Amino acid sequence: MKRWLKASLVVGTGLALVLSGCSANKEEAAEGKLKVVTTFYPMYEFSKQVAGDHADVIALIPSGVEPHDWEPSAKDMAVLKEADVFVYNGIVEGWAEDAIASASNEKRIVVEATDGIALVEGNEEDEHGHEEEEHGLDPHVWLSPVLAQHEVSAIEAALVKADPAHEDDYKQNAQAYIDKLKDLDQAYKDGLKNTKSKDFITQHAAFGYLAQEYGLRQIPIAGLSPEQEPSPEEMAEVVEFAKKHQVNTIFFETLVQPKVAEVVANEIGAKTDVLNPLEGLTDDDLNHNRDYISVMQINLEALKRALN
Repeated sequence: MKRWLKASLVVGTGLALVLSGCSANKEEAAEGKLKVVTTFYPMYEFSKQVAGDHADVIALIPSGVEPHDWEPSAKDMAVLKEADVFVYNGIVEGWAEDAIASASNEKRIVVEATDGIALVEGNEEDEHGHEEEEHGLDPHVWLSPVLAQHEVSAIEAALVKADPAHEDDYKQNAQAYIDKLKDLDQAYKDGLKNTKSKDFITQHAAFGYLAQEYGLRQIPIAGLSPEQEPSPEEMAEVVEFAKKHQVNTIFFETLVQPKVAEVVANEIGAKTDVLNPLEGLTDDDLNHNRDYISVMQINLEALKRALN
């Protein structure tokens, strides 16, 4: 599995004190509750929704930190070792398999939430027919409300296995959240089925599964890793595509500097807007009590504006 590991990101004090989804800390879970350790925000949110009051759920990767660039500290490894359940997405966390082996715990249940999902090549070849430098499977399944339901079900099965006494509650919680995801899916279907355009340009190739689900076409400036720098040739091809297809919005994302998107937008006289890949909540998200559902609704409105 390819590793996208670089130096751990240093974040401000406020962000460092808040784990994804506002989890309080990485210390001992309350007596009698499952200790569920997750990696980054979507895994935290899905696990929290299924667990309800029966587990203490924490995220290892703090808010405001891009998960592609993160790797665990010794303290994180100690937290992982004590977990009853460990939930990770897969592929994003290139460190996960080594960490699971190193922080061994025979009783711990491990959930790779993408297991069983047919993953696609992220950018073996971009939409212009240009072969890109970075290859690999696209991990961003959580951005499809349909595939997110699969991840929730995988987490539900793990919690039931770890704590069968509360099976009914886990099943009810999971179904209630899946119902919300189904409503979100329907909102995307309704909102995107008759748009004037089907092409959208993003700074980071995170929205392939979402595009596939709703009949859109993502044109990424960079690759699967948000830190990947596009070549001058790739930039020129995106500019040419945008002009030819009259694209008027270039999307950038939270947690990553928007300079590449701004360069393309300035070149073609387009505007920029945010399309949030939900790899971690920002301070603004936390201050407005946003969660997966509400951010995905904001993304939908941004897509509707750009495509109409």
